[in-house]
Order: sequence, then C-alpha cells, then structure tokens
Amino acid sequence: MPVIVPTYHRSSVHLSGSRRAGALLAGVLTILVLWAVPAAASTLLVEGAGDGHGVGMSQDGALGYAQHGWSDAAILAHYYSGTTLGQAPANAVVRVLEGARVVDVPIERYVRGVVSAEMPSSWPLAALEAQAIASRTYALTDHAGGSRFDVFSDTRSQVYNGVAAETAATNRAVAATAGQIVLYGGQPAITYFFASSGGMTEDNEDSFIGSQPEPWLRAVEDPYDGGSSADWRVSISFSSAAARLRGLLKGSFRGIEVLSRGASPRIVTAEVLGSRGATRVSGPELAALLGLQSTWAYFSVKSASTLTKEPDASGSAPAASVPPGATPAGPALPPVPAAPQGGSQAPVTAASTAATGGAEAG
Repeated sequence: MPVIVPTYHRSSVHLSGSRRAGALLAGVLTILVLWAVPAAASTLLVEGAGDGHGVGMSQDGALGYAQHGWSDAAILAHYYSGTTLGQAPANAVVRVLEGARVVDVPIERYVRGVVSAEMPSSWPLAALEAQAIASRTYALTDHAGGSRFDVFSDTRSQVYNGVAAETAATNRAVAATAGQIVLYGGQPAITYFFASSGGMTEDNEDSFIGSQPEPWLRAVEDPYDGGSSADWRVSISFSSAAARLRGLLKGSFRGIEVLSRGASPRIVTAEVLGSRGATRVSGPELAALLGLQSTWAYFSVKSASTLTKEPDASGSAPAASVPPGATPAGPALPPVPAAPQGGSQAPVTAASTAATGGAEAG
C-alpha cells in the first residue's frame, strides 16, 4: 500500500540554531508517525467464495444438482471430467490409520462409516450416493501412508467415524452403489472432494501447487452450489495480519498483491508486501496463514474512511454473486444413467458439511 510522505521545501523554512534543529526533529517525528499510522490503524478486508481446496466434487454443489433431479452418476460425471463408473476389486480392504494403529476395514463397511460423517444424512439420496462412490474411490486411490496405510481417519484424507456414523439413509446410499468407483481411462481415478465451490471448481495443479495436471480434475462451473459458505467476508487488523504472516514479512505489513489466479479464480501466487520488500507465497499457504476458508479471495485495505483495493496483477475481477433467492442458470441435464435416482428427501443447510474432505491428501 503506498505511503504518502510530506515534502518540505527550503523556501518555507527560515529558522536558525536550536529552533532549526527542533523543527527538523519535529519534521522527522511527523514523518515517522505518518509512516506508522496506516499500519496500526488499517484493516485488511477479504472477500471470498467457497470452502475448501476446490478440486473435484463440491458437496454443496452435489446437493444442488440432486435437488435439480441429477442422478449420482450424472453428478460425478460433471465434477470428474471424462470419467465413467466401474467396480472396485472384489473383497477390497482399506487400511485406516486410527490414532497410532492401522486397522484393516472391508471397503463397504469403511464407506458406511464415512458417508454420514462427510455429508448430512437428510440430504437427497442422489447426493449421498455420489458421496458414497467418491469416498469409496478415494479410499482405494489415496495411499496417504505409502506402504503402511491407505487413509487417515480425519480430514487429512476423509472423515471415518466407524459404526457410530452409520444411519439408515446413508447405509441405503452405500448399498445402492455397492462396489461402484470412478474410472478414468479404465483405471481408478482419485476423487478429491470438498465442502463448497463458491460457483466454480479448480484445476488440481492450481490448488495443489506442484502437482501434475490430471484430466479428470479440471475446473467446471458449479451454478447450483448455494451453500452458506458460497460467499464470505472477513476483516483482519494489520497487526493481526502481521502476526499471522510474520515468517514471510519484511518490515512492517503493508498489504497483499495477487500475482496469478487459477480458473475459478483461486489464488495461485501472491506477494506479502512489507516496508522492506515483498515475499512471494502460494495461494494455499497464504490462505492457511490468514485463516481463510479458501484461496478464492480478493483484498482491500480500509484506512480511516478510505477503502483501497489491493494490487492484483492477475487481471481477474471479483465474480458477481447470485442475488439472494435467485435460481442460477445451470447446465442442461445430461441423459439420465441407469443408476438409482435420488432427490426425494428434504435437505438441511449446507453449513453442516465437512469443510475439508480430501483436502490434504494431494
């Protein structure tokens, strides 16, 4: 953020001796105060969208599509581009890390312990079925622990709460999709998912920085994602922002400049601006340090009564929000596959979905 320093002209100062020294000292102190005040009094305003990493299936979006008559297979085909459904290996077992021990759990029992931990059981059947298939596929493709185990039992992979998580509705969804997994090119395709897209998902390499592009994990529009976290705003004092970013900050905190964004447009790279220079940071690291729900974020600075947008070299303007109560125009429905059709149950609010399903496994 630019800092304005007053310029003093020789023609305006006609003092001598101690008076001149005193005036000079006062001028220096005034400059230092003017330099310090913006950092102390300013607030970083952040406007964003979505909840989670943005790659793969949005759970709130799956709810929206189910409410509009989409089947589980159609929902999955939308979020995982170019995929089909196939069958898991017979008698597949998932190695789950629970605390310090690894437990072998038959795949169907494992999925029953995941679905209602990741999605409200009162949601439409098609959404629960899509979650069951995505969770089953994810368990068989994650390999979070290498040769030791397959998945964590928490949000580092996906939440597994065992028998305690099972409900009649979610068990029905698991049974209706028994053995079904997502395939790309005939092979199981890792099925990342998350809570809310904010209206568009993201290419995997622009959210999981350093990963190779995967053809089934492409950004897609998500017009039926209308969860409570679709749009959000937070205010962070400059002092708090400086504390959170202290490992990256050079000098006093001055603001944030976005350098590049992905397709959604989530932040890929940015710079933390300090009085002694700038430090480059990835979007995911920046969001984690600031405690943001996602990397889909735009920054402004409020100082006194002035609101100034932070520099953004990405050239991507904030997306317009859907007016409250409006129905977004979604894509045309694809042919309905033979999979069971859901959508008969009344949904609850999207706020109860898990926020980070599969967030840290990439």
